[in-house]
Amino acid sequence: MFDIGFLEMLVVAIVALLVLGPERLPGAVRMAGLYLGRIKRSLADVRSQVERELGADEIRQTLHNEKIMADLAKKKPGESNVKRNITATADETRPEPPEVDTPAPAEPTPSVAVTAARPTDDDPTAPK
Repeated sequence: MFDIGFLEMLVVAIVALLVLGPERLPGAVRMAGLYLGRIKRSLADVRSQVERELGADEIRQTLHNEKIMADLAKKKPGESNVKRNITATADETRPEPPEVDTPAPAEPTPSVAVTAARPTDDDPTAPK
């Protein structure tokens, strides 16, 4: 943020020691630290509020656009070319769903039970 090197900090410390003296210097450094912390917290709060507001603005804009689209969808198709233009634009930007290759259904196999023919007493052609 600030381009302060070691020599600059050393010069500031020596000047502060000479101006304030060894008795008041620790209290002044402590107060400066407290004020810097408060300033940083305040800036962080302001930043988070601005980000929240920007997010809320984006949500409001999205809801507004959705409402416009819903209003246009309710109108009759012949009333406005705007609906067709918006729908065409939305369709162009919407990605196509991937095609899924489904295998053709297999032919059902007939389930024929094979049984051996048994001669019966009623059968006249059966050997005896």
